[in-house]
Amino acid sequence: MPLTRADFEAIWLTVQLASLATLMLLIVGTPLALWLARTRSRLKGPVGAIVALPLVLPPTVIGFYLLVAMGPNGKVGQLTQSLGWGLLPFTFAGLVVGSVLYSMPFVVQPLQNAFEAIGDRPLEAAATLRASPWDCFFSVVLPLARPGIVTATILGFAHTVGEFGVVLMIGGNIPGRTRVVSVQIFDHVEALEYAQAHWLAGGMVVFSFLVLLALYSTRRTPSAYV
Repeated sequence: MPLTRADFEAIWLTVQLASLATLMLLIVGTPLALWLARTRSRLKGPVGAIVALPLVLPPTVIGFYLLVAMGPNGKVGQLTQSLGWGLLPFTFAGLVVGSVLYSMPFVVQPLQNAFEAIGDRPLEAAATLRASPWDCFFSVVLPLARPGIVTATILGFAHTVGEFGVVLMIGGNIPGRTRVVSVQIFDHVEALEYAQAHWLAGGMVVFSFLVLLALYSTRRTPSAYV
């Protein structure tokens, strides 16, 4: 059989991780992106730089500091232990936290660009009709920013699926709990099981192509805005 039971477990775990992380990224990233798009605060630059850090930092660096922070001597680890949640490293919850932080720019930046492209006129027109801020957000901002939301969702999900360094540092390699597809491929190669590695790696290539195809298909041509 080309794929083993362990392979299917890794695939299912990866889908769960990417789905949950993408949902949390949209919940956290949408207000953050809206603030970055609308604010004139001096903090916009530093906050935007912090959000974009995963684009330039090696995944192992991010994973290392998250491991330290969530460990028994870290601030986050002490907080989770005091709340009765235990330690997050080498757990699925730890993978979710690491994935959210590592994939943040891939969700926030498309959303920020979409919110900035809306401009002030639609919001001013809604305000003249006595629309509340919530009405403006749900009735004006979100519909106009839909292409950016779709892009952010696709990129956030795909980037989480393809993670390796961060998930390996935080989650380790526990079958059925933290072993995702990227780690499973590494295990196959390390064990010289190239046939199994080909099946998983080939699946990732096909998945990546379909993601990019969907991404470019959702983009409108300039004439569509006229």
